[in-house]
Amino acid sequence: MEVHISENQSGSFAQAGGALLQSFLKLFPLGSELGQFWQSLLAAHSADPSRLGTLQTAYLQQQLALWGSMLACEPGKPAGPIATTDKGDKRFAGREWHESPYFDYLWQAYLLNSRFLNDVVETAELDEPAKHRLRFYTRQLIDAMSPANFAATNPEALRLALDTKGESLHAGIRHLIEDVEQGRVSMSDESAFEVGRNLAVTPGEVVFENELIQLIQYQPATAKVRKLPLLMVPPCINKFYILDLQPENSFVRYAVEQGNTVFMVSWRNITEDRLGRLTWDDYIADGVMKAIEVVRAIGKSDKINALGFCVGGTLLAAALALLRARGEERVASVTLLATMLDFSYPGDIGVFVDEASMASREAAIGKGGILPGRELAFVFSALRANDLVWSYVVNNYLKGKTPEAFDILYWNADSTNLPGPMYCWYVRNMYLENKLREPGELSMCGVPVDLGAIRLPTYILATREDHIVPWKTAYLSTRHLKGDTRFVLGASGHVAGVINPPSKNRRSYWRSDRLSASAEEWLAGAEETPGSWWSNWNAWLEGFSGGERAAPKKLGNAKFKAIEPAPGRYVKVRV
Repeated sequence: MEVHISENQSGSFAQAGGALLQSFLKLFPLGSELGQFWQSLLAAHSADPSRLGTLQTAYLQQQLALWGSMLACEPGKPAGPIATTDKGDKRFAGREWHESPYFDYLWQAYLLNSRFLNDVVETAELDEPAKHRLRFYTRQLIDAMSPANFAATNPEALRLALDTKGESLHAGIRHLIEDVEQGRVSMSDESAFEVGRNLAVTPGEVVFENELIQLIQYQPATAKVRKLPLLMVPPCINKFYILDLQPENSFVRYAVEQGNTVFMVSWRNITEDRLGRLTWDDYIADGVMKAIEVVRAIGKSDKINALGFCVGGTLLAAALALLRARGEERVASVTLLATMLDFSYPGDIGVFVDEASMASREAAIGKGGILPGRELAFVFSALRANDLVWSYVVNNYLKGKTPEAFDILYWNADSTNLPGPMYCWYVRNMYLENKLREPGELSMCGVPVDLGAIRLPTYILATREDHIVPWKTAYLSTRHLKGDTRFVLGASGHVAGVINPPSKNRRSYWRSDRLSASAEEWLAGAEETPGSWWSNWNAWLEGFSGGERAAPKKLGNAKFKAIEPAPGRYVKVRV
């Protein structure tokens, strides 16, 4: 049957599609730079052309076998696959891909082409940084060119268009135009959630605020609480409520229920030009250090326990090194979740960081300006483009479906702007030059710092499939922190591996009482335990509780009074 699309709709579709494609492709080198990468690949094979010849011969044999399989199959019966998908790849699982010889050939040929390109990269004689970059760009090209991503070559989308008399295509066009207008791909039904209504609803009060942070104190859930309060420092790149999603998967609620007096830093979303001047030192002094001061005062405690997640963990460790350099003992234990302190192997994020790109950033916003949070969010999505970009292109635009409601993906889209000076300093000194690991190479608030001076009991959690903080890189922190350190490896990725409540009884974690010279050696001697790492962490943290006391009846104190109910104003500002 015919599917009718008006001229105006067709023009809008083309315009919206072009904008989406440009926003994706601008993240990767094009033109001469991309050409240089491919030239380096060919040059790497020129010394021994036989390697490339062997790959080409094997590739042609596989293609001939695929053609032979298609020609030999009986009418109406799919041929046995010559190519097979990787575990977890569901792009071609639908029956429509296998009912037609044309589409059955199309997806298998795509996989053979993909594997040939990957093999050419892997067998090239290149140094590891060059191969890593080329491997990344090749994967982006392969993922983008999947036949599942295009209406004309996706039989599931074509069947749905026929079954719905074209309504799925009309809905897809509407979704695409809406997403381009909002500047991002929708990953969740955003109408299902609201911060303060069904996300970030653990009871509490904002007890302090300045131009950079609000500090939340949560209402006790037990008659007695541990004497030492717990301060959580979330990533400033995202909103804090990843640690306080819905009640059933809220890490904050869990920590409160274990008898902790929990405080949370809520970072300001930088939307005003005047705040675009803030620096890394401002985030240390007016963010982490100020929060520690207020928590100690309200908790009437000389020391506190502190936890940092991702960039929040990097900021926390930097602040602890500064405290140590000043001779101040303010923290009893530290927990680092999916945190990098040594940036030797930053994973695929490192592909985006080089001297040229850094100099360009510094010229644009290094002395003042705002880095849009949406730009960072899109970079993180591009690291797992099949899961976080193309699957939604297919679902939302080709099939015209509305994404399901998923709290983590709602949070993922709730991005946070950063001040240019802070961002540029962080990326140059951490990712590009990796100075934090070197004693005295960096100064915080005018004081040279040394991670090795941090001699605190430390709980380090990494996650095995983390694409933002590779777990082996997180393990490097054990070399630099000199206190009694426990390293734990959780299953899953950067977010799902952290947000894993015990009540769900999902996944597992690995731990060992011994630290090894390398991450691989550590894992070989580690024991896997089913379930959540939260229980293991809580038992560890109890050793630094300082005993118990009666739960406070009021939040804050005479100096730091309640300002407004949690989750506060700052977290609700969207861009």
